[in-house]
Amino acid sequence: MSKAIKIIKNRSDIGAGTRGSDMGIDAIEIAAINSKNNYFSRFDFEDVETENESIYNKVNNSFAKRIEHVYYQCSRVALVVEKTLNENEFPLVISGDHSSALGTLSGIKAAFPNKRIGAVWIDAHADLHSPYTSPSGNIHGMPLAAALNDDNLESKINEVTGETDKYWEALKNIGKPGPKIIADDLVFFGVRDTEEPEDKQIEKLGIKNYSVAEVRHRGIKNTVNEAIDRLKNCDMIYISFDVDSMDCDLISYGTGTPVPKGFDQYEVIAIINQLLETKKVVCLEFVEVNPLLDFKGNKMAETAFEVLDAVTPTLTNTIN
Repeated sequence: MSKAIKIIKNRSDIGAGTRGSDMGIDAIEIAAINSKNNYFSRFDFEDVETENESIYNKVNNSFAKRIEHVYYQCSRVALVVEKTLNENEFPLVISGDHSSALGTLSGIKAAFPNKRIGAVWIDAHADLHSPYTSPSGNIHGMPLAAALNDDNLESKINEVTGETDKYWEALKNIGKPGPKIIADDLVFFGVRDTEEPEDKQIEKLGIKNYSVAEVRHRGIKNTVNEAIDRLKNCDMIYISFDVDSMDCDLISYGTGTPVPKGFDQYEVIAIINQLLETKKVVCLEFVEVNPLLDFKGNKMAETAFEVLDAVTPTLTNTIN
């Protein structure tokens, strides 16, 4: 049975340390309009209600900022993703900050509670912090810790109590209670900016990171094929693409936490397309375009749209 693509627009940036990624979706749409591309009129879409007004709340727990609002936001995203999948549509999620990925993964797991989900994380960051280990308290650095249900207490630096603990436990149990993925089913591409607690987690859990240098040395086809083989026991694959996986000096600084020496857009397109060709991908997510930080005009959004437009034909062919 053929599927239709449904765009899920999550204009939320409350999990980030800087404001502006909530405008990323509109920036991508403007990039499409300016290139005379009718992309966003071709697909059904749903806007997710946000908690963005919570940025005015000055009472924040420094270990997990605005955690109760991130919980509500991720719960909404999870419900929309679950509903989209249950209606046999393909969720193409475009979000502000990367904390939304927990909602996306939770929605997939809720729709397929007995299936094994593989996650391909194309990102400069590992996003494996928990409130116990985070030096910033920004929850966009925590979605994978929550999805894995692993607090990394061996690297604990913060005392987490009260409301923070309550909502962190709730975050980990959105949708179907417990882990959404296992570490064996998580693959990184392009991660290159991590803190010591995350490095310890990557080593302890045996998570494979295909660095930019390795991908270029061994070739995209070889490394992606190896990643696919690593996920061979998974029933389905979720791809999360953070635009900071791309080289900020080459592309743009229009993202919350830019990091140099990343991929170019053509490498990202090739990685995503090869994964889509497995026909196991059930959800694709784009995150962290921040036009307020882009000193090249709308360059990051234009590049993100270039990637989106280039992978959509492959996506369409593999879900029909």
